[in-house]
Amino acid sequence: MRFLMFALAALVLSASGVQTAETRPFTQAAFDAAQAAGAPILVDIHAWWCPICAKQAPTIKKLQMSSELADMQVFEVDFDSQKDAVRSFGAQMQSTLIVFHGKVEKSRSVGVTDPEQIRTLLLQSKS
Repeated sequence: MRFLMFALAALVLSASGVQTAETRPFTQAAFDAAQAAGAPILVDIHAWWCPICAKQAPTIKKLQMSSELADMQVFEVDFDSQKDAVRSFGAQMQSTLIVFHGKVEKSRSVGVTDPEQIRTLLLQSKS
């Protein structure tokens, strides 16, 4: 029953044109399009085996669902399989969070798990 109610709510939201925030796998084309649109962007250099990444994930999800960051585009770069992208961002390790406003990098952090510090970082994508 709970699943049915969730599915119905998702259907209603999609039919009403309300977009829900989601993390997307990084592609250069999608990232370039978000930059060209002047969007607030988070690039999350992530590894499935990384305990810090696992701790960051629920905070990022909660913040991207908030009204203040609902328009933020979130791209997840797989640290193990997308080495070219990792290098292009100058990331040295997983758990790196990089925020952009359009084409301008605003800030980055490595290994931060404190929810308020992550929120402060992500809000920098808005200016």
